[in-house]
Amino acid sequence: MRLDALRLAAFPLGYGITGALAGGTLNRIMVAELGLPLTLVGFLFALPLLEAPLRVWFGYRSDGYPIAGRRREPYIVAGSVLAALGLAATVWLMTAGASRALLAAGLVLAFVVYGFGRNLGHNVFQALVADRFEGAARSRALTLYEVATMLGLVAGAGGLGQLLRDYAPAKLVAATAGAVTALLVLTLVAVIGQERGGHAAARAAEKSRETPFLAALRDFLLGDAQVRRFFLLIVFTFVGTLAQDVLLEPYGALVLGMSVADTTRLTAWWGLGVLASMLASGGWLLRVTRPVVLLRAGLLATIAVFTGVIAAGLSGSPGAFRVLVALMGLGTGLAGAGLLGGIATFATSVRAGLLMGVWGTASLAGKAAGSLLGGAVVDAVRLATGEAFPAYATVFALEAVLLAFAFALSFRVRVEASRAGREAAGHRLP
Repeated sequence: MRLDALRLAAFPLGYGITGALAGGTLNRIMVAELGLPLTLVGFLFALPLLEAPLRVWFGYRSDGYPIAGRRREPYIVAGSVLAALGLAATVWLMTAGASRALLAAGLVLAFVVYGFGRNLGHNVFQALVADRFEGAARSRALTLYEVATMLGLVAGAGGLGQLLRDYAPAKLVAATAGAVTALLVLTLVAVIGQERGGHAAARAAEKSRETPFLAALRDFLLGDAQVRRFFLLIVFTFVGTLAQDVLLEPYGALVLGMSVADTTRLTAWWGLGVLASMLASGGWLLRVTRPVVLLRAGLLATIAVFTGVIAAGLSGSPGAFRVLVALMGLGTGLAGAGLLGGIATFATSVRAGLLMGVWGTASLAGKAAGSLLGGAVVDAVRLATGEAFPAYATVFALEAVLLAFAFALSFRVRVEASRAGREAAGHRLP
């Protein structure tokens, strides 16, 4: 069991490596080397987010329609293959000297395929984790596999940076080939032989298949007040903790007068905070406390940090700001671990894929909304006032308010009252 659990970590490592290739390397080359319009590049990287609602359908299919007797493994492998094909096609188009019109159309199609595969593979992987672990162990496993994703991002960014220190199209092709090969190999290492077969799995698939997709969407998601509240809780939390994601460095520069080197390190401070708190949560905290307690602790800590960030701007204290950014990462990691623990308790043997789709859709929607909200509010307030500090302070205050809403909403979510939970417990639904 321990070896199998360790093997599972190979998939999020590969997922992180290809995320670094797409979100970092290809993003930069499209803008700096190819001179593509920022609007087009932004749209391309929004496509996987726009496809996130498909996770619910992907989950439903894997719940009820096994392939060769397996509910999860074939879907995860198919997702990785599609993601690899999308990335390979993207780089081929970028290096083939195609016309601008053909390049733009081809990149859109390639990113659709990449996003389709990425959403499919990740969602069904989380359902597989829900199948393999039970109780508090499931919450810890989901949290630690998110840590593995972050490690893959870091390793991918470092390795790709070394390979592309002196950019050339041939080097990009070689780096991409290495990244997608790593994804495919790590996926096979992670998932082959992980599923528990037998009568119980077949019965769960049969039970899931009894309810058509639209009926399942109505009864177990849209029509369930507990799932709707949890969806909003995820969105509020992600918007509240990530709207500042691209604002911390400009705030440090424009308001606190920090150098480029100092602001560049802020992301590392924040990331270390997230990594430390998620490791602590997956390794220990979720053993001794409930996920909702971690969630509330993370929300309260982050609200307090935003207040401190505004105060640091007023007092002109870059040293305090650096410490607060690290504490912000700690709070974000605690809140994320709490949310993962919450969705882990929602998941059931019959509806794991469907319910994991809720987590993926809500989290990606929250990330997208947070990025859009942060930039829009800063631009609007700065245009109205002509000053940097009130613009950024407004975003930080708004995030604190959204996190306060999330904190209040956390008291109204009752996992045991969900329809899927009652179905799993054998209760008769009204």
